[in-house]
Amino acid sequence: MSATQPNPVPALDPASAEPFYRQIYDRIRGAIASGVLKPGDRIPSARALMKELGLARGTIETAYGLLAAEGYIQARGQAGTVVTPGLKPRMPVALPRPPSRSGIAAASFRPDSILPFQMGLPALDAFPRKIWARLGGRCVRSMQPADMAHPPVHGLQALRVEIAAYLQLSRGIACSPAQVFVTSGYRHTMELITHALLKEGDRVWLEDPGYPPTRELLGHMRITTVPVPVDGEGMAVAHGIKVAPRARAAVVTPAHQSPLCVSLSLPRRQALLDWAARNQAWIVEDDYDGEYRYISRPLPALKSLDRDGRVLYAGTFSKVLFPAIRLAYLVVPISQVERFEQISEVFAGGSPALTQGIVTAFITEGHFARHIQRMRKLYAERREAATAGLQRVLGQHMTIDAPPGGMHLVLRLHARRSDRKLVALMREDGLYAEAMSDWTMGADVAPALLLGFTNIDNQATVEKLGRRILRLL
Repeated sequence: MSATQPNPVPALDPASAEPFYRQIYDRIRGAIASGVLKPGDRIPSARALMKELGLARGTIETAYGLLAAEGYIQARGQAGTVVTPGLKPRMPVALPRPPSRSGIAAASFRPDSILPFQMGLPALDAFPRKIWARLGGRCVRSMQPADMAHPPVHGLQALRVEIAAYLQLSRGIACSPAQVFVTSGYRHTMELITHALLKEGDRVWLEDPGYPPTRELLGHMRITTVPVPVDGEGMAVAHGIKVAPRARAAVVTPAHQSPLCVSLSLPRRQALLDWAARNQAWIVEDDYDGEYRYISRPLPALKSLDRDGRVLYAGTFSKVLFPAIRLAYLVVPISQVERFEQISEVFAGGSPALTQGIVTAFITEGHFARHIQRMRKLYAERREAATAGLQRVLGQHMTIDAPPGGMHLVLRLHARRSDRKLVALMREDGLYAEAMSDWTMGADVAPALLLGFTNIDNQATVEKLGRRILRLL
């Protein structure tokens, strides 16, 4: 009988996005592929590994079950579990990644990690998971055969009703459920809009600086993007009219401009609406985190001022619930409902009905409104703590902007340092940041870091993380 080999499962990473069972699976499979574990070798029992790693036995058994199902290991009863005799594992050859031309790691705007200062993540530690689990269990138990067919491509009717009611009360948007289309995220929303209303070669105004994936998506769909600068009043509408008066659309973030967090002033809102009405152009209002304003009440949506049916309102559940839910929504003008229904039939597969059902219950029972209220208070506290902590440690090297709303801070670097290089160093050190330079299309903006504050619990934590940034400087 082959002796038990040294533990092939080194210390697990609690900060990894991979669950523990998957980490165990990957480590054992890697040990087999590399020859550390050979056919016939015993591996630690689930009981032994459970004690060594301090995990639940079910976690170990899930990993072992997956390995056994794929033929890597075999259970031998009292003789233990061994690597399958005669196994000749074949692992895919890892191809080297081409080096970045800039020598700096490319930023991801949809990371699957949870790192300090990560952008776009709500306070995951404060999400009411027990309530969510209870509602999820109830929705699963009440499923009928009809609920297991293809989901409606426009979205679950009950959820569309709840979204329309919510927008009426919270954002001042008068719309019917028929105008609401449930999507799988902002990118899906933009794809529907582009397919429905734009054609190759059309020109679209984009804020500069602005959310990079928007210009990337439009570029892949052969739409010409026109950078329009942003100042203290938001998008400079007059500049857009000057350089591209006949553009077919404008994509704006009026509540909290992304990334500068300024609000589009009322005169510019009116100028933008007037331009769209005169030119039969479209305005895409990306209200990605309009619920979170800490100085005063949330500002009304631009859509609430739309009298000519030119504004398409894009909202998301990623920022108010959690990104993994992959649910967003789009409100279209009444005149475009039929067109978007046709496009949805072609390009939309429908988001999971079970997930939509849970969200519907979360809203109808009042949990959604209470959660937003709690998060608004919590984020105001964390914003203050993050600003104070970073100012105390980094105030000599950076100017810290604490905008009146949103979910991130802007740290403007002194001495014209490279924000891209500093971001690369922070990523290597396990910290998250995004470089303002990556958000610009041509504007000459000062280098700055964009840091999320929603998952930082207190000022002491912020100061500790700030000292790590200081060492990198």
